Amino acid sequence: MTRAERAAHVDRRLEELYPETPIPLDHRDPFTLLVAVLLSAQCTDARVNTVTPALFKLADTPAKMAKVPVEKIKEIIRPCGLSPRKSQAIRDLSQILVEKHGGEVPADFEALEELPGVGHKTASVVMAQAFGVPAFPVDTHIHRLAKRWKLSEGRNVEQVERDLKKLFPRDRWNALHLRIIFCGREHCSARGCDGKSCLMCRELFPPRTKPD
Repeated sequence: MTRAERAAHVDRRLEELYPETPIPLDHRDPFTLLVAVLLSAQCTDARVNTVTPALFKLADTPAKMAKVPVEKIKEIIRPCGLSPRKSQAIRDLSQILVEKHGGEVPADFEALEELPGVGHKTASVVMAQAFGVPAFPVDTHIHRLAKRWKLSEGRNVEQVERDLKKLFPRDRWNALHLRIIFCGREHCSARGCDGKSCLMCRELFPPRTKPD
């Protein structure tokens, strides 16, 4: 298969495997999604989902969160790791949303990336999942599988994102990035597949006899 043929196969096959693409992080609106994505850095979605109910019960809007002491936020989110940095970022971005954006999460990449603790990946997730704007957030699963499936040779997430955006139609990005994550967790994980044993690797590279 050529790279384009592999991309088409991945797109078609993952849609069959995962016709629905629920967002793994529990949230109610753009703000709670933004906070959940921020908390997911170096933490599993499952762990984040155990922490956010208590946090959002305490404060579920920027105006409310801006009034919560950083120490209180840190106490609740400690299980997610990096709690000193994340708690300060949550408090600070909430204040900025109130002061500069009328208490709303802006549907704008540049404005999102100016918020404390919000990088390009987090902004991309929020734009894609909260506002429906085509984006292709690249996490560790997508970075690994793009290389394993020979969709990109990029050594960093920026290059992988550019390569995948060129390979797949724009209107497929939002669902596809979630489908690749689902497949990476369920079938083609770092330890569960050596590049030739899962269903996707077998279909893409039937002659492959050595681990990738």
